[in-house]
Amino acid sequence: MNQLLQKAFERAAELPQVEQDRIARFLLAELESERQWSELFARPESEDLLERLADEALSEHRAGRSRPLARGDL
Repeated sequence: MNQLLQKAFERAAELPQVEQDRIARFLLAELESERQWSELFARPESEDLLERLADEALSEHRAGRSRPLARGDL
């Protein structure tokens, strides 16, 4: 474990149990999400799908159906 993660866990350990549980659930969900994305991107059909999605997005943009993200959109 690196120092930054160790520091985060040490600080989290000082929080009330309810907050520790919330952080733990969040971390576990994020790790599972990353695992699922990695699994999806590892599939051979993912490259074709991503290419089609990129082509579609470019087509929408060229047709004037896109807009810049505002700071509050994120």
